[in-house]
Amino acid sequence: MSADIVIVGGGPNGLMLACELGLAGLRPLVIERLPRRSGQPKANAIVGDVVRLLHRRGLGTGRPDPARAFMFGALPLDLAGLGDNPLTGMQIKQAELEEQLERRAIETGALVRRGHELTGLTQDAEGVTLSLTGPDGPYELRTRYLVGCDGAHSAVRKLAGIEFPGVNQSDVVSRAAEVTVPGATLRPERAELEVPGIGTFGLYAWYRTERGAYAMLPTGPGVLAVSSMEWGDTAPGGGDTAPGDEVPMTIDELRASLARVAGADLPLAAPAGDGPRLLRRLNGRNTRVADRYRAGRVFLAGDAAHVHSAMGAPGLNLGLHDAANLAWKLAAAVRGQAPPGLLDTYEAERRPAALRVAMHSKAQLALTAPGPEITALRELFGELLTEEANRRRLAALLAGADLPYPTTAPPHPLVGRFLADLPDPLQEPSDGARPLLLDPTGSLRVRHSHVDVVQVKAPETVLVRPDGYVAWAGTPDETLDEALRTWFGDSLAGAVS
Repeated sequence: MSADIVIVGGGPNGLMLACELGLAGLRPLVIERLPRRSGQPKANAIVGDVVRLLHRRGLGTGRPDPARAFMFGALPLDLAGLGDNPLTGMQIKQAELEEQLERRAIETGALVRRGHELTGLTQDAEGVTLSLTGPDGPYELRTRYLVGCDGAHSAVRKLAGIEFPGVNQSDVVSRAAEVTVPGATLRPERAELEVPGIGTFGLYAWYRTERGAYAMLPTGPGVLAVSSMEWGDTAPGGGDTAPGDEVPMTIDELRASLARVAGADLPLAAPAGDGPRLLRRLNGRNTRVADRYRAGRVFLAGDAAHVHSAMGAPGLNLGLHDAANLAWKLAAAVRGQAPPGLLDTYEAERRPAALRVAMHSKAQLALTAPGPEITALRELFGELLTEEANRRRLAALLAGADLPYPTTAPPHPLVGRFLADLPDPLQEPSDGARPLLLDPTGSLRVRHSHVDVVQVKAPETVLVRPDGYVAWAGTPDETLDEALRTWFGDSLAGAVS
């Protein structure tokens, strides 16, 4: 049994990769250890440039709009009225997104095989041999390329011998559960929860106190996702004194933690009806980035390549962009059309993006910690956020838009960046994922079977890669020919006239 590309991991990143490969004309095989999609509540929204990319693929929920407000390290980030706001958000539960991605992946030709687990791999110059176990027992599978999208404990990463350096902040304990608060009144228009006789609590954001931090997010009629964070040296029940992973989390444990952090004992209760419901404790915070994203014909994407704090909600933006970046390059390699070094650009482009997220997620976690020194730092940081330039810079950081991909193309402010503002006709959802040459003159002719020339109203010509990033921009000359050859191969690149 063989397949051109095998993806291990059927979460959002693996399924996004399968979708993108399908749009490129390939039929990948997705291997997933779990027999069915997990029903455990996870992310409730996506932020960053990938929101626009999902919309272009006809995925997600509605047309994306710039966020009017966000937060950085539990500090409010006012983005209303910010011209050219780079931070876009989309409200969608991760389970819904995964369902959309799996449906699309299957529609475009992917085979999703659940209940199968990778147990070993060997590779040679021609491909990778996988050892797997399925419902009918062990078997082997041969593939030209293998991609590990199998999460933080990635079997692919370990079997390929790729190191996962980083740090563990062992004194941080997070608790979260979906609950009801009997007698409380939800006021979403004011982002408040009013609890008679106890007080009023903010919604939709992290709130930091001198004893930790808490957050409350409505997830359904009368149901809230309530979270708390404590640091071991500042509150009883945190750090080394918290229950171990072998002890099940309870709502009473969250209630006690929230009382310590918020200074009020809220009457939390389990919601009515069937689950699964969010009920989770995390001891410690890992921040790690794989030391390489490729080992021969084995690649990593998503949480298999990077893990970090969820502060700022960067996870899906980072992982889904990994998938979109890698897909068209792998497709070119399978078709024999990849120019030299194309597959190596995946790590060169995506690993710095992960290091950037690791940096700012650690910074946000530090800003949320208790202590008078942190309080003073937050006061200073809050003053800095009154300046529009600083708010814009943080919005770009959170969107993943502040670090362009490295390029050898002539200097241009668009090159190496995600093209957020496509002309109106190209903003609408499409089932295509091909390179675009945006031509404002209507006179360009490109003899390249894999590049679509589109006449648009724009100040200059722009070459856009399938993942939405700009490969070249300017006035057509020999450098456009060079860009076509660099990204899409000598065999297909021709003269531009």
